[in-house]
Amino acid sequence: MTAPPADSFLARLAAASRQEQFLAVASRDEAMARWRAAVPHAPLPPETVPLCEALGRVLAADIASPIDVPPFDRALVDGFAVRSADTEGASEADPRRLVLNREILACGVAPALTVGPGTATPIATGGVLPRGADAVVMIEATEFEDEPEPAIALAQAAGPGRFVGYAGADMARGETVLRRATLVTAREIGMLAACGLAEVPVVRRPRVAVLSTGDELVAPGRPLGPARLYDSNGAIVAASVTENGGVAVPGGIVRDDEAALQAALETALASADLVVLSGGTSKGAGDVSHRILSRLSEPGILVHGVALKPGKPLCLAKAGDVPVVVLPGFPTSAMFTFHEFVVPLIRALAGLPAREEETVEARLPQRLPSELGRTEYVMAALSRATDGKGGEGFVALPLAKGSGAVTAFSQADGFFAVPANRAGIEAGETLLVSRIGRAARPPDLMIVGSHCLGLDRLVGHLAARGVSARTLWVGSAGGLAALRRGECDLAAMHLLDPETGRYNAPYLTPGLALAPGWRRLQGVVFRRGDARFASGSAEGAVAGVLSEGEAVMVNRNTGAGTRALVEGLLNGARPAGYWNQPRSHNAVAAAVAQGRADWGVAIRTVAEAYGLGFLPLTEEHYDFAYRESRRDEPALATFLALLDDPALAPDLAALGFTRGD
Repeated sequence: MTAPPADSFLARLAAASRQEQFLAVASRDEAMARWRAAVPHAPLPPETVPLCEALGRVLAADIASPIDVPPFDRALVDGFAVRSADTEGASEADPRRLVLNREILACGVAPALTVGPGTATPIATGGVLPRGADAVVMIEATEFEDEPEPAIALAQAAGPGRFVGYAGADMARGETVLRRATLVTAREIGMLAACGLAEVPVVRRPRVAVLSTGDELVAPGRPLGPARLYDSNGAIVAASVTENGGVAVPGGIVRDDEAALQAALETALASADLVVLSGGTSKGAGDVSHRILSRLSEPGILVHGVALKPGKPLCLAKAGDVPVVVLPGFPTSAMFTFHEFVVPLIRALAGLPAREEETVEARLPQRLPSELGRTEYVMAALSRATDGKGGEGFVALPLAKGSGAVTAFSQADGFFAVPANRAGIEAGETLLVSRIGRAARPPDLMIVGSHCLGLDRLVGHLAARGVSARTLWVGSAGGLAALRRGECDLAAMHLLDPETGRYNAPYLTPGLALAPGWRRLQGVVFRRGDARFASGSAEGAVAGVLSEGEAVMVNRNTGAGTRALVEGLLNGARPAGYWNQPRSHNAVAAAVAQGRADWGVAIRTVAEAYGLGFLPLTEEHYDFAYRESRRDEPALATFLALLDDPALAPDLAALGFTRGD
């Protein structure tokens, strides 16, 4: 073997011995500060993808349901649709006999007959509740009688709403059902499909070019020669990119040659959102990555050398608009620095939240009963304790939506188990909540109470200001009770005090304050063309239909802000439909629009959405209660300031709402 010329060898020996020092070693915090100052950690622009491709993506905009889910009142069990008033007092000793109507309501069958007094209609689970019925009895609670005509003998009374799933109870038309920045899992796919949406706006995934440098590296699967190593960094980095929401673009192995590496780097920069190299960032003569980066577009190298062990050779740079990271060559150092500096950027570009722990301890604020003998898994939302009585930590709010609801999974931060040998969990117990899917932190604000499309818009403005909010709809009274127990930050409410004629303020207890929201016009809704509501006032029209006795109403649930208005109109009357008491304006409008009721009370915005006639009653106040002692906390202060921000006014005006005082 011929030896290399002495002068050539001496030159290489001198180069290898003359190590290049790091530009300047920075502390971890200083390096992170430079990195974040130069590289925006913000979601990439949106793109629209088919629903079948949305799994694992992040929503780029709020999603509102274009329909009610379910779109009609439906039976939750197999049995018979009945009038609850006909079942009062029923028992084994004194059953009630109900004549069967001559139709069977299977799924997908539209009712043709009204359930009149003393009658019942066979109905399957999921069947449309017919006009006149306000409850469903299980088939197991009846005996069939065929003489003198087909009938059932009912041995149990059925209260109003028994085994009835109301229209819009899961998702109401126009309701924001998924928020921007939500990770789309199988649960969200189900929600989007239930809404009939075929395409979804999502954050574009960052394209991350992954290159490995080093003459010693060999691709897995190829023969391993002397002094060679298989490239594990490339595979690990690519998998971690995918795991954290990016699209890995493998660039292969590049030898330690400045020309070859510069060409590979320029190719990667032309098509990637981020470039990650491993190796070539130390201070030896063969490490050339940092030298190439120093010659590329400004601003160039941001940090070369960080006071980490392992991970000191880390190099952070930016070529034009594309960030570049050169990881140390040793796998442990490479992955430590990758997860410390690169993972947060990839997740931010993809719109994903920061990674968190998979479980969290939380306190249960109220006793939760459970059935002995069965292990129960309870979906829960997490909220920070706000009343000062539970110490530091979180509150687990069980989600009350039933088994037919799609949204419980989306709204939940996790779940906890009630063991089979326990009849429930006591108030104040500490639970271990298992996270679901996304490892997101609890929201900055928990808002509980009455739903309003205006609040949906406001929450969107909050997100744009970096404040996350969770909304749970339990009605005005339920929201105020949750605030008093310290389970939420804000109660959304529109409660009328009949004695004073004032909204909301009379219901506040010491320590609570009221932030004025906006005004919504409440009124009587009816099908257009119904001559009974053609002229006159809402009060006069309702008095007329009450006197004739033929019209069927749809009521609201006890505790709803609208209920007081309805009771004032009725003045003690209990007309047909009184016990039909859904929990939302949308369900009221759906019942009227579909002919299962003739009139009800709802806000004008919902009436217009359903194409209904509207007779105004009053301008109600939709406000927000909160704890006075917490008004200066950042998230709550942002919310209160937003209420006075002119940027919110166009959204409210478009919905027909006006600002309050």
